Amino acid sequence: MLRESTAEIFVTAGAHLAEGPAWNSSAGCLGWVDILAGKVHLTEADGTARAEFTLDRHVGAALPAEDGTYLVVVRDGFVRLDPATGAVSPLLEVLGDRPDLRFNDAKADPRGRAFAGTMSYTDGVRGQGTLFRLDPGPAATPVHGPTSLSNGLGWSPDGKTMYFIDTSAGTVTAFDYDVDTGTPHDPRVLIEVHHPDGMCVDDDGGLWVALYGGWAVHRYTPAGGLDTVIKLPVANVTCCAFGPGGRLYITTADNGLSPADQERQPLAGSLFVAEPGVSGPAAVPWHSV
Repeated sequence: MLRESTAEIFVTAGAHLAEGPAWNSSAGCLGWVDILAGKVHLTEADGTARAEFTLDRHVGAALPAEDGTYLVVVRDGFVRLDPATGAVSPLLEVLGDRPDLRFNDAKADPRGRAFAGTMSYTDGVRGQGTLFRLDPGPAATPVHGPTSLSNGLGWSPDGKTMYFIDTSAGTVTAFDYDVDTGTPHDPRVLIEVHHPDGMCVDDDGGLWVALYGGWAVHRYTPAGGLDTVIKLPVANVTCCAFGPGGRLYITTADNGLSPADQERQPLAGSLFVAEPGVSGPAAVPWHSV
């Protein structure tokens, strides 16, 4: 039987495109980004702000790192952010010759390897994206493509399956995954749904998928069956991530809403929290390259 629930407001943020929630266990806070504003936010468990950092480029994701810094995925590549000082240091430029593209979502695998995908700035242009793995060097190694709008990533609890969302294609693809080498292979479409965005995986192997324009987060079984819907009071639901106590943090956006839609959705761009009755892992820290 399909289960339905709702979420409560966590942070009234007014973000244009909030994305990439990630619970940092060592720091005890939730990190998330506002892509179009170029901001990285750190938020306490009670919803109060700990810190905010503004970069000079669009920011796709901010992954906690094992050394206490953050690996920030910016428009054209990767930088480091020191939350103690706010200092930003370059790490790797990947898209310097492609101003028509930007990096989007990112996540670390069970061994702490970072994966990040790209997309076109131009709506409707498909097949220009690539999913990269950040390797020692540092170097960005293509592992899947072409893609269109690279988005959510996740891994099964045993690390043997990797999941990847292409929003424009409307697909959640499952790969067999070699956790020792960081290699995804044998892709197969597991789920087809309109505008899947970011995602996370719970401790039972269920896939929690945010639906951009869909007013909801869906949970799918490892076999791809829909079994839970969390309804939101805003249309553009962008991503979700687990924190302590089985709390599910959910980001949203007001990007693309008309003035009338914004009036009807005053909480668009805010963060929400739900208690779905299952737990999930915190973000795996990125291991420095």
